[in-house]
Order: sequence, then structure tokens, then C-alpha cells
Amino acid sequence: MTVVADAPTTKSRDARDVPPSMVERMTLILDAFDGRAARLTLEEVACRSRLPRSTVHRILDSLVKLNWVEHASFGYRLGRRALGTGADGGHAELREAAAPLLHELHLQIGMVVQLSVLDAHEIVCLDKIGGRMANSIPSRVGGRIAAHSSASGKAMLAWLDPERVDAVCAGRFVRSTPNTITSLPTLHLELNRIRQRRGLSFEREESARGVACVGVAVRGPEGPVAAVSLSGDVRTAPLERVAPLVVDAAREISRTLFPELGAPRRAARLRAPVPADTWSPEARTRVLGGRVGGWI
Repeated sequence: MTVVADAPTTKSRDARDVPPSMVERMTLILDAFDGRAARLTLEEVACRSRLPRSTVHRILDSLVKLNWVEHASFGYRLGRRALGTGADGGHAELREAAAPLLHELHLQIGMVVQLSVLDAHEIVCLDKIGGRMANSIPSRVGGRIAAHSSASGKAMLAWLDPERVDAVCAGRFVRSTPNTITSLPTLHLELNRIRQRRGLSFEREESARGVACVGVAVRGPEGPVAAVSLSGDVRTAPLERVAPLVVDAAREISRTLFPELGAPRRAARLRAPVPADTWSPEARTRVLGGRVGGWI
């Protein structure tokens, strides 16, 4: 393959510093998507890779055609191949449906928002939006976390048959922190509490020290297809107060993907400021079932 060098510009490195190998250039571009941002503009990719803009644009076009990168309304993001989900993983439609709601959640609340899918005993992060705060949460787009130790994973496991939970989780309990669930009986008790809270899943320092999270499954006709979560500092994250907004976002994504589940409507809570106390005491007691593991 013959590679034609780009003319140097004032905004990129000197042409003599541009790697001559196409593989090296592609690697620099893919490395720009390092989890600090789920989506990047062309200019941001060029800046992070320190390659000429014309080179980046040409290579991105090729990566999009090969499903390594996706070009959406919010910019470029890692594609199905880069995320290890396969050419026909079916997640493009999910990510597109979730994107506006994930951005609204982050802009309104300021916490880190993530979209994940369940893959056997692990969850795979499809999107992560958090600006500067994203670096404080030890996860990355395309990364994997044990389902039993995360709010998103437990939210999805809660809607599986108990026998399937046993099949995917038995013998795979790795302790990440002292708070991590490490047995099937304890996991089933937690999943039952999540169902009693109508799908709300909480975790504090189960997957990583210093991190608190609330997650809700995006459900389809045949079960959970993904989960939306909000993460923040364990000392300050207002999990109970933001929980209804996560519920609304997950339901809205479900309606977009599966119109037969209900007429689409815009979630009113996502348009309004977060009130000091979103739920009435009666609603909180009914849905949360009292205190959540002593955390709320």
C-alpha cells in the first residue's frame, strides 16, 4: 500500500514526524478513543493523535466503513469491532437511541453516565459520558466489569431466570473490594431486592473503592437488553435523588427501541431541574423498600 504524506500544517505535527506506516496511523487514531470521551469530533481526534486533519479524516472514513469507528450525530465513536461486539452485534441502534438521553442526564446532573450490555457474567461498557469527572470512574468504553459487582450488571441479572443467573455467575465471583458479592445466595437476595424496587439497582464500592452507582435495565419484550447508570463519589453521590431520572431514561430508551411496549413520550423529569426530594416518602418507601443496604 502506498501512503501519500500530507502537507504539514500549523495545527499538526511536522510531516517528517508523521508515522510512515498506515497501521501506526490507525493505531494513533484508535488510541485517541481512550475512555475519556465516548465521542470525539474530527478536530479532537486530530489533536489527540497529533496527525494532520486530512490524514485523520481519510483514515476515519476507512475505519467507519470497516465498523472500527462509527460516525454519529455527536461525532465519532468506537464501533462494534473496536468494542469486541462483532459486526452484527446489534448495538448501533441501541447506542443511537440512548445517546440523547445519556447526554441530557450528564448535563442535568453532572455525574458520569454509562450505557452497558450484559455479556455472560460480565458487562461491556458501550458509552461513557462524564467530561472531566469520567477520569474518576475506573471504566472505559469497551471495557468489561463483573456483572455481580456493578449496579448495571445486577440491574440486568435481576430480570433473568434464576437458573440462567446460576449458569453464568457460578464459580465466577471475583472479589474487587470488601463489599463485593461473592456467593450465589447473596446475589439472589440482592436481585430479589432489585425486583422489589421495580428494577433500581444500587452499589457502593462493590466494583471499585470510592465509587457509588445506581443503574436500571433497559428492557425489551424478551428481557434486559442494556442498562443505564449514574456513577459518582461514594461520599457525595445523591443516589436516591437521581434514581427516578435513571428510571425515566431507561424507559424512554425501551420505548424508542420497542414501540410496542408503549407510546413514545418525552420524559418530563429530564426537562426539569432535579428537585431537592424527587419522591414522596410513601413512594420512596414503596419503591426502595426502605433503606438500601444501609446506604440510602
